[in-house]
This record gives sequence, C-alpha cells and structure tokens, in this order.
Amino acid sequence: MSNAIRIHSFPLSGHAHRVILFAGLAGIHHEIINVDLGAGAHKSDAYLAKNPAGQVPMIEDGETVISDSNAILVYLARKYAPSYIPNDPVGEAEVQKFLTLAAGELAFGPAAARLINVFKAPLDKDFTHATAAKVLGKLDAHLNGREWLVGDAPTIADVAIYSYTAHAPEGDVSLDPYANVRRLLANIEALDGFVPMPTTAVGLSAA
Repeated sequence: MSNAIRIHSFPLSGHAHRVILFAGLAGIHHEIINVDLGAGAHKSDAYLAKNPAGQVPMIEDGETVISDSNAILVYLARKYAPSYIPNDPVGEAEVQKFLTLAAGELAFGPAAARLINVFKAPLDKDFTHATAAKVLGKLDAHLNGREWLVGDAPTIADVAIYSYTAHAPEGDVSLDPYANVRRLLANIEALDGFVPMPTTAVGLSAA
C-alpha cells in the first residue's frame, strides 16, 4: 500500500488493537505489520532504532514515527480524523482523563487480569480484579444517561477504553454488572469500520 500508515502490531495486544480499531473507524489508509514478539522482533536493533521502548504498537507515517497507543490516537485524530478529538479545552481535557484511565486503572485492572489468563503473567489476580471492579464501576456510573464517554459522538476516549474492556471476560472479569459499559461497547461495535480483536492466544508476552 503506497502512502499508507504502517501500524506495527501484535494481534493479541489491546494497545495495538486500539490503534487498528481507530484506523478502521476513521477510514485511515493503513497496513498492518505484525511483529513476532515470540521471536523477539520488538527487541531487534532495527526495531529499537525506531522505537527505543521496544513495544507495540508503533506507527510510521512517512518519516514520522510515533509509539505509545494513546499518543498514536491523539496524533491520528489531530491529523486525519479531527471529529474524534474535541477542539475546546474542556472537551479535550475530558478526553485526556479517559486516556489516563486507559493507561492506569484499565491497564492494571481488566488488562492485567487478562494477561494472567491469556499470557500466564505472574501478577496478583485479586489486585487486578479489585482494580477492574473499581474502574468498571466508575465507567458505568459516568455513562448514566450518556451514549459516549465525552460529548454526543464517539471520540478517541471511547476507542482507548474499548479493547481491554471488551476483552475483560478473558481475565475472568464479568461485564454483567455494568449495563452502561456494555451499551457503550455495543455502540462502538455498531460503528462503520469497526474491527474486532482476536480472542485466543497461548504463551506470548505482548507489550
């Protein structure tokens, strides 16, 4: 694909999936390059020269290289899909709150619980489940009377929380108590360009 954004990904990484999901929703021309984490491709000299963190996702947009999934969402929205990020200070601040939540409580809760089951990560299951209950309860309360996390249309806030929330059951975290959260997930899945994330894996460690 010429002039396509190159998304370096791993199919079972929720961080990578949120970038692929956004590219699909926003209609951004892209190609996906799957990085063989099991073989250590993300730690190769060539990869580290572009992304010293040695993680997925990473994007290449011409000569521009961006890593960190939330940073990528901001970049792509600003450049290609401005409707997904508010241009007023309050709205943008609200979006940032959910990007922080995605990198914090969501990562240490539902995402970490999934790592235990799917990738055999040596983490504290009780802590991950307690954190998951806290963050999902917070999201559910926020969504009372709302269709989207911020404003009246989807934003990168919704994209950032989707992957690990939708796949929380893979970490034995039930979404049954959170009707508003399940409604948000359904709203995202109904959008044109929605891309699902695979649900099965064995024995690899995703960044």
